Amino acid sequence: MLVTLSAAATTLGQAGAAHADPPRWNKTEKCQQEDWDGRKVPTRIGNSELGWAHFSSNHNIRTCRIVNAALNGKADKNDGKGGLEYWGYAFDGRHPQVKIIVKAQVTRYTQDRRYDAGRGQMIGVITAYCNGMNKCPGWMNKSAARFKR
Repeated sequence: MLVTLSAAATTLGQAGAAHADPPRWNKTEKCQQEDWDGRKVPTRIGNSELGWAHFSSNHNIRTCRIVNAALNGKADKNDGKGGLEYWGYAFDGRHPQVKIIVKAQVTRYTQDRRYDAGRGQMIGVITAYCNGMNKCPGWMNKSAARFKR
C-alpha cells in the first residue's frame, strides 16, 4: 500500500510540474534584426528557458552580432506555425567554420502558449546555438570573428 501511495504521489507531482507557470521572463529587447522578409525579430533578455538569458549561458553566444548574422537573411526553415529557423556561419581564418542556428517564434505566443509577448509584439528569438556542439567556441565572441549567411 505504501508503494502504491508513493507511486501515485510521484505521478501527481510530475503532472503538476508539467502545468506549472513558466519562470518570469524579461521582455526587454537586447537586440533586433530585420530579416529579408521585413520582420523585425527581437532577441529579448528572456529567462532560463528562452531568449538571451537562455542561450548566452547554455550555448556561449555572448554578442548580438552572432544572432543578427543568422537573422539577416530569409528563414531557412518554417514550421507553418510561426516557428522559423535561420542559419548563419562563423569563421575567423584560424578555426573551422561553425554553423549557427537561431530559432525564433514570430507570433505573439510561444507554440505551447506559456509565454505572451503582448499585443502587437512577437516572442522573437527562442534560442541560438552552434550545430553539433553543446557550447559555441569562445573565439566566436571576439571581435576578429566574422559571420555570413
